[in-house]
Amino acid sequence: MSETNNDGGDSAPVIPEPSAENPVDGDVLPTPKEAADAAKAATDAVAATDAAGAGAAAGGLDDDDGLGDDTSASPAAKQPAAVVQQPTPGKPTSNPSTDLDKQIERLMQCEYLTEQEVCDLCVKAKEILVDEGNVQYVSAPITICGDIHGQFYDLKELFKRGGLCPNTSYLFMGDFVDRGYFSVETFLLLLALKVRYPDRITLIRGNHETRQITQVYGFYEECLRKYKSVNVWRYCTDIFDYLSLAAIVDNKVFCVHGGLSPSIQTIEQIQILERKQEVPHEGAMCDLMWSDPEDIEGWGVSPRGAGFTFGADSVQEFNRTNNLQKIARAHQLAMQGYQQMFNDTLVTVWSAPNYCYRCGNVAAILKLDANLNEEYIIFKDAPASERAKPTKRPPPDYFL
Repeated sequence: MSETNNDGGDSAPVIPEPSAENPVDGDVLPTPKEAADAAKAATDAVAATDAAGAGAAAGGLDDDDGLGDDTSASPAAKQPAAVVQQPTPGKPTSNPSTDLDKQIERLMQCEYLTEQEVCDLCVKAKEILVDEGNVQYVSAPITICGDIHGQFYDLKELFKRGGLCPNTSYLFMGDFVDRGYFSVETFLLLLALKVRYPDRITLIRGNHETRQITQVYGFYEECLRKYKSVNVWRYCTDIFDYLSLAAIVDNKVFCVHGGLSPSIQTIEQIQILERKQEVPHEGAMCDLMWSDPEDIEGWGVSPRGAGFTFGADSVQEFNRTNNLQKIARAHQLAMQGYQQMFNDTLVTVWSAPNYCYRCGNVAAILKLDANLNEEYIIFKDAPASERAKPTKRPPPDYFL
């Protein structure tokens, strides 16, 4: 069972080392004190950023923000103007001639977008995502991917094995950010691809696509370090609220980040949920992102502190009621890249190889052809020669 460290409240959750015998990804809902501390830090940073913008408008801004000189930050992020400018999501201010293909090329090289470019990208993404349903219906052939967790160079390895978008149609089942060194670049690349090829890539929300979780597990701090303001984090977390909760491939394969909910019996019940909000700590929306399958009957209490555990009978009933043949989900580390359960009626797909740069697992993606025949493509982490060495401080060591 996952544990949390309560001595002082500032340390990260204490998580058992993942292994073949203990195939968990280490996610636990932050304790109330951890959540409160993280929320206070975020509120203080937001206030500081807003005050800096107001101060600059009144007559200049000192570049010394107390964060230190981050050599991983882009030149634009290091300049006072990057803090002074306060673009507002929902009001595009970029040049109409902005070439999205060039931005994708830069992101593929793990280069930063400017804060203004991020704002404009999020505005365009919101215009697309707002028209998508809570459950997005997509067609095969398609390639289904699990957690990525900011492992940018392993995402590039995934594209090498699965094919580049738009040549390959993709469905990513959430957890794009946190824990890895390059959550900003990872999420923005996927978002840019979504804007450029909206019918060829589907992004659904994971339990890490929330304000509270990203304040504890790394994405918030990464945005603050790289851009020296919280604006990029605010733009991205705003987009999280618009991501679909699930997807269905050819009306037969139900794809969700976490799992099932005792409050949900039909797909229609998911469609009527209010998704444009921070993920609640309980209820159907929470369960879809936090629940896990287990060899039990019915429903059980989740050791994560959110969601439920559910057994083969729950899967069988949900599939029968909704005329489905399979559930594909992510959320749990699978040392062999994927794990079939319940007579192949459910599969966990994990797409972050050598998770947290230390677990030694391989990763997988699930390729469905036009007839829904399955092919699991296994891949390892990107070679060291193809990785840029991160110059920022690594995230907290959650496994110790």
